[in-house]
Amino acid sequence: MCVKQRVFIASYPNTPIIKPYVISVTGLETVQTSTSTIDFTPKALERVKVILRKPENTDKALRVFVFGGGCAGLNYGMAIGFIKPDDYILETDGCKIVVDPKSMSFLNGMQVDYYETIQSSGFKFNNPNAVASCGCGLSFKTAQKTEMQKPKPCH
Repeated sequence: MCVKQRVFIASYPNTPIIKPYVISVTGLETVQTSTSTIDFTPKALERVKVILRKPENTDKALRVFVFGGGCAGLNYGMAIGFIKPDDYILETDGCKIVVDPKSMSFLNGMQVDYYETIQSSGFKFNNPNAVASCGCGLSFKTAQKTEMQKPKPCH
């Protein structure tokens, strides 16, 4: 039986946020909100934990973000770094995943999975906000028009 763990990164409406809002998730606990969310499958969460538990990543977080470029106009990015004051934060088993507010507007409702094959491995993004993507799968476009979303060749 496959059990999907739903993880939320969110701030609550009508609540002033002085610091980032932190939600802890362990085991199969589910936290429900009515605002911004990103889902991480159990495989993706396990891979994030492996990465963040390396000694060189102590006190750091996995940052998920969007940046301009690529054939379709926007790219997904992940990097190890420090938490910024306005970040959305997810904490699970002592590991933190952060998303900046600008990126969250493009990523809301997205599912992040992790895959491994003989040829490759990596995180896969299933974004309901994407209305088109590049043939190589490295960039996407949304219905939301922004200055950041200007197509540039991927190759």
